Amino acid sequence: MPGVFTISLDLELRWGTRDKLSLDQYQANILGTHRAVPALLRLFERYEIAATWAAVGFLYCRNKTELLERVPPLRPGYADPRLSPYADLDQLGNDERDDPLHFGASLVDRIADSPRQELATHTLSHYYCLEPGQSGLEFAVDLQAALQLARDHYRRDLKTIVFPRNQVNAEYLEICQALGLRAYRGNEEAWWYRARSEAAVTPLVRMARFGDTFFSFSGSHAHRLSLNKGLVNVPSSRFLRPYNPRLRWLDPLRLRRIRRSMEEAAREDLVYHLWWHPENFGLHLEENLAFLEQVLEVYQDLSQRLGMQNLSMLEAAQTASPTLPLPAAKDTRTRPNLTTLSLVLAEVALNNPLYERLL
Repeated sequence: MPGVFTISLDLELRWGTRDKLSLDQYQANILGTHRAVPALLRLFERYEIAATWAAVGFLYCRNKTELLERVPPLRPGYADPRLSPYADLDQLGNDERDDPLHFGASLVDRIADSPRQELATHTLSHYYCLEPGQSGLEFAVDLQAALQLARDHYRRDLKTIVFPRNQVNAEYLEICQALGLRAYRGNEEAWWYRARSEAAVTPLVRMARFGDTFFSFSGSHAHRLSLNKGLVNVPSSRFLRPYNPRLRWLDPLRLRRIRRSMEEAAREDLVYHLWWHPENFGLHLEENLAFLEQVLEVYQDLSQRLGMQNLSMLEAAQTASPTLPLPAAKDTRTRPNLTTLSLVLAEVALNNPLYERLL
């Protein structure tokens, strides 16, 4: 397989930052996402770029009434209750026009209608898989509800998951496979990119990630794909940091870091996977688009010279395992496991209003 260039975007609006950044800090970015997504889609179409868009499931909902109807009866039991969005639902506006911070169905519609754009799941509620207190059952309920929303609105069975905050929980991959998913975005190999809870993202980790943006502290992060518990890992290579006026003098280094890594992927027949949030482009949209266009021009050059190809996450996964089988039925009568119990109880929770008496 020739080298592959993959892009994924985590579409979250307020759901992705509500526990981390105040509206004073990030409202402009979130509101700017409603301009950034159409602009990104136009740029992708111009360069014939496939991308994977992992959207928080709540964004599929057209209004508050639908969202409240879709709330699963079993919710994450985080030890830190501030991580859960459910206590804030009564403060939502009615719809996207009234509350563009929390509703974005028109954005998902545009993505779904655009050529070569893959819809993926970012869970229903921006679910944190490595935070204390939550469980596999709660994750299964959340994920199943998100996948059902995509079926109901777009008649699509989503096949790719991006774990919020990159909290890849290896124990939950079997649940993902059992629910029909086939690919996920893993983390880079350097220790500072490893999956961890938010409390474990120390200042040292942040400093290492920041420096690695401009200088090769950890290599190219061009990867070969791998199969992990039935899912293809399409690991991240680089978070595309947004434009910062105070750091614009470092942009040539940022571009050089990406270009050299992409060229290694093209020459060695590896995968280079760039990701970011559309919200990152909500401020300084033109500057961010201009930088991204330089990256796309690098891809075009490598495609012409070295045969590099651009694929969505699912398309890349299919090259690694084109005949990836459906999960086989298991006899768990004598040895039930986390996946089986979680899925059975998730089905009960989602379909039986008396679930509290059954669990």
